[in-house]
Formats: sequence, structure tokens, C-alpha cells
Amino acid sequence: MTTVTLPTVPAPPPSRDEAAPLPLPGHYTVAPGRSLVELTAFYGPLPTRRRRVALAEASLTVSSDSARPVFRFAFADPRLKAVLTSEECLLHEGRLRLTGDLELNGVAFPVLLRLRVVERADDRLLVVGTARLPYRLLRRSTGFRAGRLCPATRLRLLVAGEFS
Repeated sequence: MTTVTLPTVPAPPPSRDEAAPLPLPGHYTVAPGRSLVELTAFYGPLPTRRRRVALAEASLTVSSDSARPVFRFAFADPRLKAVLTSEECLLHEGRLRLTGDLELNGVAFPVLLRLRVVERADDRLLVVGTARLPYRLLRRSTGFRAGRLCPATRLRLLVAGEFS
């Protein structure tokens, strides 16, 4: 039997965990034209109204410990002037679950935003997510109206953005 001695190769430097859903620590913003926000009103299972909403700004701040990233979406539509800010970010089944507040007309309304990471790099993050809002409760607490003749039982807020 012959023994072969192979040269030792140094171990590669430790790399960032590819399973981590967030980019490296820093402050990231969404460039104009690199986002999509849509608000859909549903009456039961049927969509009754759908429209695009203007996104004034969106940012992601990842701290050095990556424990509490902060997502912030500011909407600047004539009918929806609101700010969605995350308080807690959890990784659940490969997706990000953000709990936070939607500040609308000076009232903070609790929101659960589920984000799917479409693409991730060390300096970039592309996400798509939805939040379901009970329309009657939102209307009572903030005074928001989906439309004059728009029956609705719930709203769906769709958010897509590329943070870089």
C-alpha cells in the first residue's frame, strides 16, 4: 500500500454566515425607483380597490450585534401619510417577521409585517412583504378611509424594496 502526503492548505478565513438574512452592519436606504408599495382593500375574499402608494423614504439600520435591526418606511401619498417603524425583528421559518407601529394621523397602530428575503449580499438586501390590517379597527382608531364608496373588511399593505 502506498501512502501519499498532500500539502496542507490553510483554512479559508471565516466568512459571514450565508443563512443570515441581514447584510453587514450599517445604514441602508432604498434608492428612488427601487421600491413598490401597494394598498389593497378586501371585502371578504374579494379585492375591492387596489392602488399604488408613494414611498417617501425607506431605511434599514443594522447594528454591529445584528440583534435589533430597524426598518423604517415613510409613505407620502396624499391619502396615506404614515410612517411604519419596526420595533422587533424575528427570523421565523426563513422569513423576517417585523412587529412595529404604523403611525397614521398621530396614532400608532400595531402592525405585523412579514418579509421574504429575495436576495441578500453583504451590502444589499432585497425584500418583499405584506401586512394585513383590519380595516374597521384601523378606521376607528386613526380615522383612515380607504375610499368613499369602497367597502372593506381588511387591508393588505404590500412593500418591496432594495436596500443598498
